[in-house]
Amino acid sequence: MGKLGKKARKFAKKNLPSVLRDRRKKKALFKKRYSSKNVQSNVEDQAKLIDHSNERNTEVEAFEDFSLEAPFMENDCDGVVDSSDSDGYLSEDISNENETESEPGKLLEGDKCPSELMMQNRKIQENLAVQKSKLERLKRKDPSFSKFLEKHKDIEAMQNGAVFSDEDDMSNHGRDSVTEDNQGKNKGRVLTVSAISSWCRLIKEEHKEEAFVCLLNAYRAACHYGTESIGLRFQNAETFCSLIMSVLSEADNILRGFLGLSSSSYKKEAVLELKDTPQWVNVKPLIKSYLRSTLSLLDQVTDSEILAFALTQLRDSLPFFAAFPYLLQRLIKTTIHLWATGGGMLSSASFSIVLDVASIFTTDCFDNCLAKAFVAYLAQSRATDIVNNKHLQFLRNSLVDLCSLDVQKSLSKATVSVRQLAKVLQWGLRTKKKEALQRICSWEYANCINLWVGFIARNVWDYDLQAFFFTMVQLINGVVRLFPGPRYFPLRLNCFQWLNDLSNSTGVFIPITSFVLDVLEYKIVGGRGKPGPTLFFQSVLKLPKSCLKSQTFQDECITSAIEQLSSHFLQWSYHISFPELATVPLIRLKKFNESETKESLCRAVKHLIEQVEKNVDSVQKKRNEVAFSPNDHQSVETFLQFEKSSLSSPFSQYYRSVLDKAALRGSHKNEKISLSRRDKSKRKR
Repeated sequence: MGKLGKKARKFAKKNLPSVLRDRRKKKALFKKRYSSKNVQSNVEDQAKLIDHSNERNTEVEAFEDFSLEAPFMENDCDGVVDSSDSDGYLSEDISNENETESEPGKLLEGDKCPSELMMQNRKIQENLAVQKSKLERLKRKDPSFSKFLEKHKDIEAMQNGAVFSDEDDMSNHGRDSVTEDNQGKNKGRVLTVSAISSWCRLIKEEHKEEAFVCLLNAYRAACHYGTESIGLRFQNAETFCSLIMSVLSEADNILRGFLGLSSSSYKKEAVLELKDTPQWVNVKPLIKSYLRSTLSLLDQVTDSEILAFALTQLRDSLPFFAAFPYLLQRLIKTTIHLWATGGGMLSSASFSIVLDVASIFTTDCFDNCLAKAFVAYLAQSRATDIVNNKHLQFLRNSLVDLCSLDVQKSLSKATVSVRQLAKVLQWGLRTKKKEALQRICSWEYANCINLWVGFIARNVWDYDLQAFFFTMVQLINGVVRLFPGPRYFPLRLNCFQWLNDLSNSTGVFIPITSFVLDVLEYKIVGGRGKPGPTLFFQSVLKLPKSCLKSQTFQDECITSAIEQLSSHFLQWSYHISFPELATVPLIRLKKFNESETKESLCRAVKHLIEQVEKNVDSVQKKRNEVAFSPNDHQSVETFLQFEKSSLSSPFSQYYRSVLDKAALRGSHKNEKISLSRRDKSKRKR
């Protein structure tokens, strides 16, 4: 590369960002070195002149640090912090009104959950000794409780430290010898299915809170199984599953029974009204233990069926979260993560809870849900190639449902988001930098546009979204004009689909035929190439250069263009101005059909031309029979409305066949792509 000329060097010396950074450093040195006010003022004046002369460069630097999540990050916070020092095991007083001196809740618990460090074993054993002495004192004071313990030895085993003491390893390190009695106690710490059944029977038949405490403590140990040391051992996998299923299935009904709430009560106000009652003081630790343990289970389990079942059962207990703001924030965070990263029933069950939380609780919860959901949606959209397009479409539809709960608040966020998108587009149109084009031609940017298009289509008839609609149309047209090359045809076709959706939902005419025909009429330079690899425009935004000369690329362009033209013509096929709308596209289609040599593509284009011409003749005949003038707007709007509602025209049937062929073609391509990915993975192995 040759040397720069004199003018170029002079321009670079004044305007390059590196020169500006050096000058800013020198400016800081000048302030330190010279204490004179005149010198400082001169340096500051010089800095102002530099900043003013390079305002465009600083704008570009600001855009480079831009994030599409910015409008929602201010509400993406966890909010309330848990003020409780409890480890999750029940230690609150759960005594009845007439049991003033007895404390069965405390006696069933330990002061601490055992640490994994063996150095704390001695302290734990001392605490257990204190608890045992309290238990003996309680037996002497309350004979009825002593008789109860004699009947049910499994509960007594839990009270004597079955959950809170480690087994063989801890006992070997913390004690000098192991006696036969201690071995017998260790055997009693193994949880069995019969013990679970006994607790459930006591809870259902006799409404024993003590048995429910034991059940919740065992459930808490099961939910933390594998993440921390617990003193409870499960006899087998069946015992573990039985415990989890029993608590998830029955806990909500049991807690509602203790509080006197009906199972159909789904309002948080009913729970908040009970917060000052004695019943709530006794049941609150039970509710908190159940909710915390279930949230821990959701964080640990990886099986989608278990997670979906747990979420379905937890959904019935949502009103209880009104009393625990910190747990509510944890619930929002966990369910949105499962919604975004899961699939199928798991995503559906997670989002059902998100919708309920956003509608039941305060507006702050709605803001938090919307912010976290939007951030998670963009995070799933940052892939270079969309592997699971169906799941991403589900996320988009779900987020539209969430925004539709409070359209006015969502509209303010959407307006700021689209303004940010427009700034990025303006940056790309002005600079044409590689970084700008990559940011615009990305799934994050495209899915953000797709989200707000769906939001407009869902709510445009019930709310005033006209200004937002026109802003979106201008934004999408700007993206189309920014990428005219054939490598960006997939992105352009997505833009045509968005414009068709906006036009169809609002009834406003948006001209796209000239853009679509540009894709249709693209010719391969130097003749047709090899067949090439399988292309799926719905899963990419930018094509590699090696695909542009393949016959597969040409076929995909023509087929996709025909689909978009058919969708556009269908929307206006019943309008009184359809003959004028189809005149220029028909001329260009006929010209393309004459120059095309491949028979299969000629057949498809010719079929489209025939259907459009038939629809033109049909509309023309109906229009010749009317007696109103074009100025009669009401009559123009009602023209062929009956035929439109019945979708009985030949063009509607033709478009239905186009959709069927597109779905079949997409399924075949998905199979080929999945097979090729399997082959690649096998080769890597």
